[in-house]
Amino acid sequence: MGNRFICMTKKDIKETGKPGIGSRSKRNERSKRRSLMEEELLHRQALSMAIQQHQLSQRFDGGSMSRRIGSTSSRRRNDFPDQLAVNSKQVPAEFLENIKTKKFVLIHGEGFGAWCWYKTIALLEETGLVPTALDLTGSGIDLTDTNNVSTLVDYSKPLVDYLENLPEDEKVILVGHSAGGACVSYALEHFPNKIAKAVFLCATMISDGQRPFDVFAEELGSAELFTQESKFLIYGNGKDKPATGLMFEKEQMHGLYFNQSPTKDVALAMVSMRPIPLGPMMDKLLLTPEKYGTSRRFYIQTLDDHALSPDVQEKLVRENPPEGVFKIKGSDHSPFFSKPQSLHKILVEIAQIP
Repeated sequence: MGNRFICMTKKDIKETGKPGIGSRSKRNERSKRRSLMEEELLHRQALSMAIQQHQLSQRFDGGSMSRRIGSTSSRRRNDFPDQLAVNSKQVPAEFLENIKTKKFVLIHGEGFGAWCWYKTIALLEETGLVPTALDLTGSGIDLTDTNNVSTLVDYSKPLVDYLENLPEDEKVILVGHSAGGACVSYALEHFPNKIAKAVFLCATMISDGQRPFDVFAEELGSAELFTQESKFLIYGNGKDKPATGLMFEKEQMHGLYFNQSPTKDVALAMVSMRPIPLGPMMDKLLLTPEKYGTSRRFYIQTLDDHALSPDVQEKLVRENPPEGVFKIKGSDHSPFFSKPQSLHKILVEIAQIP
């Protein structure tokens, strides 16, 4: 075995009595402080985007309301000139050249809205990619009454409209969270030529003939039992009619979705989440081998998830194998995540796959 040489300074030896330990300890401390500063900068930058979107929603009426949050507004950048990049180094041009599809379309899960992607949007934009987050029907700042959203087709309409208006020569990478995965599957079946890749983030990557609710049956019970006995149901058409939606209480929501999330993210969610339309959750999806079956799918597992347990996610992957599987430790069911950089890194890695 060869000798190992360590370069050190006299100051290191004097301060620690042990070669190299002082400088290594200081480097670790600096690295930790830098990570905390970057996380705080990210939160400030991303939260400013979320707050502005909320303020904009107060100024619109139903006919003119925008359903998108993303990089389409140059005004937003000018509104916040003190925004700082999470990564101080500029992204090399060759990095972006290696990514064929730069447009990301982010689809939220049940009860959430486009606002829930604020951290992911900030990070993707800093990388030079082009994210757009959509509000599904009756979600976020879309004024549709959730009691009137009865089918998965109705629920997915904003995504369908977006893809229909996409230029023929453009493709996007779809990212679906939780029950939004069913909307992504629907899009893969009906717009296979406009979707380069699909990413299911702790999502309902269902098989042909399944309902989104079936995926949550292990945590919530069977659909039939749930619709008969759940105390979280909403009867928008009267108690004598079938339930139209559901809304978890704050304590239940915190335990299911935000068991690992920062307190400030939970607070934002509690004032922003809306009732979940029940009809789309109970809609069976028809998927064909010729369209959905030929799509490029990737799955991201969240390993501290209480709403969709790691075992259930693993079962989805086994029954409906995607092209690739990624895992995030210490992550709950919230698209905020306690580790947004981990999600960002995986999304960029997927974009780079030829």
